[in-house]
Amino acid sequence: MPTNESIKVVTKGKNLSLRVSKGHFATSHSHINYYIDVSMQKTRLSEAQAVAHELVSYYSSNTIVDTILCLDGMEVVGTCLANELTAGGFQSINAHQTIYIVTPEHTSGSQLIFRDNIANAIKGKNVLILAASVTTGYTATAAAEAIKYYGGNVAGIASIFATTPTCAGYTVRSAFDPNDLSDYSTYPSHECPMCKNGEKIDALVNSHGYSKI
Repeated sequence: MPTNESIKVVTKGKNLSLRVSKGHFATSHSHINYYIDVSMQKTRLSEAQAVAHELVSYYSSNTIVDTILCLDGMEVVGTCLANELTAGGFQSINAHQTIYIVTPEHTSGSQLIFRDNIANAIKGKNVLILAASVTTGYTATAAAEAIKYYGGNVAGIASIFATTPTCAGYTVRSAFDPNDLSDYSTYPSHECPMCKNGEKIDALVNSHGYSKI
C-alpha cells in the first residue's frame, strides 16, 4: 500500500473485504483521499467469487444479461458473476443460459472499440458493465456509449466500489459504497483542497495499481 495508514474494511460475507489506504492520490480524472486496492478481488479466486456472490442478487431474477463487459481487469470477477447468474439455483431469465465475457480495446484517445470478431457479443445483446470502481463515472459512461454505438443494450453497471448510485442514467450496484468509507472524497484536480493546503501527492493511481511519487 502506498502510505503507512492502511485500513481493511470487512463485511459479514466470507472473503469479502476492501483494502484501502488514506492519503493524497491522483487519478487521470480526479484527486482522491483514499487509494482503494482491489487487486486481490481481481486476481484471487475466492475473493472474486465473494464479490460476484454479493452482486448477483441485483441481477439474477429481474435482469437479462447476455454479455458482461469487463473494465479495469475485472475478467475473473466477470467469470464468477457469469457462473452465479447461470447457476441452476437462480431464477435467471437469460434466454440463452450462457453469457459472453468480453473486454474493450482502448484507442489512443481513450475511446472504447470492439473488433469485428467481438462486436457480435455486443450487438443486440443485453450488456452488463462491470468495473473495479465507479467514482467520476468517466469510464463507465464511455462504456455505456460504446455499447449503444455497437447496437447493444446496457443492462446495468456493477462494481466493487462506487460513490454514486447512478451513472449515465443507469443504476450502479456495488459491493462497497461511501457508507463503508464515510470520509471518502474525490475532487477535480484544480479544486483539490489537499493541493491547496500544499499536501504532496502520495501516488499516481489507476486500474493497474499505484506508483509512488
